This record gives sequence, C-alpha cells and structure tokens, in this order.
Amino acid sequence: MEKRTIYITEFDLKRLRAVIEDAKLQRRGNEYLESLEAELSRGTVVAPADVPPDVVTMNSRVRLVDLDTQEEMEYVLVFPSDADPTQSKISVLAPIGTAMLGYRVGDTFAWEVPDGVRRLQVKEVLYQPEASGDYHL
Repeated sequence: MEKRTIYITEFDLKRLRAVIEDAKLQRRGNEYLESLEAELSRGTVVAPADVPPDVVTMNSRVRLVDLDTQEEMEYVLVFPSDADPTQSKISVLAPIGTAMLGYRVGDTFAWEVPDGVRRLQVKEVLYQPEASGDYHL
C-alpha cells in the first residue's frame, strides 16, 4: 500500500481507537485492525475545518470506480455499529473500508477480494461531514 497523508479529526481518531480496542476485547480482530492502527498512527490530526474536502473521512459518501471493469459504486464509510450493506454503509473495519480511509479524489488503491485484487479509484466525494460543517458526525 502506498504511503499517503491521512487527515483525521481528533474526534474521529478517539472513536476509531475505541472501535479498535473494543474489537480486540471482543476477539473480533483481524488483519484489518492492524492496518487501521498503522494508518491512524501516521495520520495527521487536524481541526475538522482543516480537512481537505476531497478526502474520504468517516461518514463520507464516495463514488468509486473499478479500474478493470469500469463499474462505479457508491459507499458511505461508517463505524461498525452503523454498517448496513443494504444501504451501502461499509464499516471501516471491512477490507474496503480500511482501504479507502484517507484517500483523495483521483487516488487509486487495491482491495483484496477472494478472486484476486480489485483496483479502485476515488472518483468523487459526494458528501463529507467536515466539508459540510457536520463536525459531530
């Protein structure tokens, strides 16, 4: 995975660390917990107003495109308790959720699936709480 600057608010950082600790206590841990921890440890903590509007943050609605099939998909990146695949709400602890956190419009990332690797690009951030002034989400 390429190194990139991850912007995260203090509010989200605290909540994500609590999610990680809870998952460890519940023995629900997997390799994505380690990936998420690594991403958070090198993240840049900023005030909500200072998060660039094209960054995928928690509770962002994003449009991704599969670079191999050109299929487009929309997801909302959420905390595990809010995950609901029927509403395209993907947990940050899911492989694609961990993978997309912190990427910007135009960035590409790889997501491992059972049949191999999918290469996805962030096409658009349709909604980002920080850019909309919804700092409590």
